[in-house]
Amino acid sequence: MSWKPIVVAHRGASKACRENTLEAFVEAKIQGASMAELDVRRTADGIMVVHHDPVIAGVGVIAQHQHQEIPLYVPTLAAALDACAGMDVNIEIKNDPTEPDFDSTERIASQVLELLAQRHDASRMLISSFRFETIDVIRTGNDVLRTGYLFTMPPLSPLRMKAMIRRTAAAGHQAIHPYHRGVTSMMVDMAHDVELDVNTWTVDDPKRMRALAKMGVDALITNVPRIAVDIVEKLPN
Repeated sequence: MSWKPIVVAHRGASKACRENTLEAFVEAKIQGASMAELDVRRTADGIMVVHHDPVIAGVGVIAQHQHQEIPLYVPTLAAALDACAGMDVNIEIKNDPTEPDFDSTERIASQVLELLAQRHDASRMLISSFRFETIDVIRTGNDVLRTGYLFTMPPLSPLRMKAMIRRTAAAGHQAIHPYHRGVTSMMVDMAHDVELDVNTWTVDDPKRMRALAKMGVDALITNVPRIAVDIVEKLPN
């Protein structure tokens, strides 16, 4: 094995700290992660905040509340990116048609583009989403940013898998982000054949991490970065 997958801290070091918080991102770096993954949503007054679910317990739907009503432990995207200094960052844009904050205009994608243009650190960012239209907006707006298509689905036939992978590559994206239980060597090979990275989520079991590394995945997205880092460091060169 001449290469090794990178370790991506899922919502920061989320087994050690409250997920998607500044503390979790700082801890991810301490634990040796190369990249931190986080989720972004918009408040009613258009502030981008980092939170996985559309609803905050005891508050309600984020998109229906002003930023001043959001708990202090929920950071803004800008603050989260600052806390991730020294790591690359996978920004997952949340814009699901089944959730109460869905916006078909893709305003949140446009805001992410605006923020990153101001920061001048696009080279360390990877933008992903379960919504293909969302990453298309990013791809069109900034050809420096890396983009990845997130998915979780039942096992696909080889023909359908190949079609999905080729569609992603043809649109100019750089990666697929499949749920780890659906990853196979065939999927990895198909993706690599069209120069797509395979960044798989969310894997915490050491045995599965080793199996995925053997398949050739490019990144292990995990809640336990320290464990993943230790496993990757021990892989044969």
